[in-house]
Parts: sequence; C-alpha cells; structure tokens
Amino acid sequence: MSETSQPMIDEVDLILTNARLRDELEPYRDESIDDPTTRSMPLQQENEYLASILAWERAPALAIAHWFDPPLQIPSPDSMDDSALADELRQTIQKLHSQNIKLTYTDHLSDRELYRVIYRDILPACEKKIDVPGKCLEWRCLDDNDTYLTYYATPVERRRYQEEHQAELPKAKRPRHRRRLPD
Repeated sequence: MSETSQPMIDEVDLILTNARLRDELEPYRDESIDDPTTRSMPLQQENEYLASILAWERAPALAIAHWFDPPLQIPSPDSMDDSALADELRQTIQKLHSQNIKLTYTDHLSDRELYRVIYRDILPACEKKIDVPGKCLEWRCLDDNDTYLTYYATPVERRRYQEEHQAELPKAKRPRHRRRLPD
C-alpha cells in the first residue's frame, strides 16, 4: 500500500461513520440533525457533532443525585453548623465535578446559600447524563437577570442590556464570596 492511499482510506472511514451515525439518528430526526451548517463542517467535526447528538438522544434523564453509585445524599443545610457545612460543600462540589457538573456564578452566594441550591435544586433535578469527553453540565447558580447584572455582567453587557430593555439597572457590585471551583 502506498503512502498516498492512506488519506483515501481515512476519508472512506469518515464517510462510512457519517452514514452509520445518520442511520442511527433517523428515529430522532429533526432540524438539529438537518442543520445546513453541518454540511460546511469538516467530516470529522460533523461526525463528532452527530455522535454527540446521538449520545444526547440515548442518554437517560435521571435526577442528578442518581448519577452517583450509590445515589448522592447530603445532609440538610439546616442540620449543620457553618464549619461542617463548609467541609460538606467542598466535598459535594468535588463529587459534582467528578460527574462533569460545573457550577458557575456562585460568588454572590454564601456557603450556606450555595449548599442549599445544591441540596434543593441541583441534586433532585432530572438531567440527561451524557459521557462525551470534554463536555459537562454547566449549572448556573442564578435566579434572575438582576443577579447577573449586579455581580457578573461586564460594563458593556450592562449597557447593552439597558439599551435593549430600556430598564433601570441594579447597582454593580463585587460578589461577596470568591470561590475557586474546579474547572
């Protein structure tokens, strides 16, 4: 076999993989699969995109607590003092990270408030569990636009929001609790 025939074999493999992925996706067919922008992607990138859609379609929707074996159960926030809660929060964040769950926009929350969000909102939430390298579930710990505009929006984002919505902006503040969360 000559060196020039290897790229042709790779291209054939990519085409065959693409056809297989499209066949497997047929029962789930919608506009995301037929998106014309996928046609402008290199074949390898298109195959990765189609494989991620297939993984999404086949993934079970489970309460996040059940992504763990055994299911993750953490103590009630009201049952711990501040020191015990801080330790439990650190461990819980690490456990969430081990399942590719990334928490963002947490610095406006105290440890107890963040722990309560995890306990009350995140662990019982049903989400698709997908094991795709480099992908994670990002959980934004925000309740509303005002919180984002107050603590996280850049001056440009704040100005743009004000112009688009003709709204009075909340005063910009620095978040009270700086955290180093796993990436």
